[in-house]
Amino acid sequence: MVQLINTLFNGLSLSSIVLLTSLGLAITFGLMRVINMAHGEFVMIGAYTTYVVQNVFSGFLPESIQWIFYFAAIPIAFGITFLFGSILEKLVISRLYGREMDSLLATWGISLILQQAARSIFGTQGVNVTAPSFLQGGLKIGGCTFSYNRIFIIFLVLLCLIGMYFVIYRSGFGKKMRAVMQNRPMAQCMGIDSRKVDNITFAIGSGLAGIAGCSVALLGSIDSTIGQSYIVNSFMAVVLGGVGKLAGTVLGSGIIGFSSIFTENYTSSTIAKALVLLIVIIFLQKRPQGLFVIKSRSLDE
Repeated sequence: MVQLINTLFNGLSLSSIVLLTSLGLAITFGLMRVINMAHGEFVMIGAYTTYVVQNVFSGFLPESIQWIFYFAAIPIAFGITFLFGSILEKLVISRLYGREMDSLLATWGISLILQQAARSIFGTQGVNVTAPSFLQGGLKIGGCTFSYNRIFIIFLVLLCLIGMYFVIYRSGFGKKMRAVMQNRPMAQCMGIDSRKVDNITFAIGSGLAGIAGCSVALLGSIDSTIGQSYIVNSFMAVVLGGVGKLAGTVLGSGIIGFSSIFTENYTSSTIAKALVLLIVIIFLQKRPQGLFVIKSRSLDE
């Protein structure tokens, strides 16, 4: 029973991390149909931003309040990756809408540039973020130990998910965003500035990747390839759940996370990844549209 509970908690933890990295893709890939291969590098930028903020706080603030660096790093990482995403969309992505293969190749090249830039700035050796004191250790219940940093990440993911739900489905901008993605010509006829909506939407997706980087920074060493460890699972979660559906992304992330953990317990991490990929391929052969499908007039025609 203890092993089962620990496995379930690890599965929930991995699912939450996959979900956090997938939320940005659910926007850029699911809603905008842009294959952004540089999404993992936005995760990397968020992780390195956390490391830089930690060093700044440790150098200029008293030790007694240095623990607040992490709370400052989250909005700073979001802001920096939001800005990077806005610039990338304006200079590159805006010229490639409707050309999926071109956008894939262009963003892949940008990902290589960002990785090399990270190596030039921070070196090839990994750097580490020291978790604040209140996130060190774990909660012990019986024979089970639940680490505080993973519990914190789960709650952070829930906050981001609730925030994205209100942005997409309950805000004025969310209505404009969904209108543009479902029927661009009609949205333009209604006076919606589709270019502005595109730019902000892509930037929000990039900003969420930055927040994901803050979470990943708590779990291990940070290097230039840290984002690549999560990007494949994130794409699979979005496609499995059904592109453009927030609920599908949540369910897809859960399937990927729990399947990986349970399979890894009985095999190895390499075999677990292969089996999860096989499960996704078989599922999409039977239901290529994913678990959830967007209902719109343009799709019904």
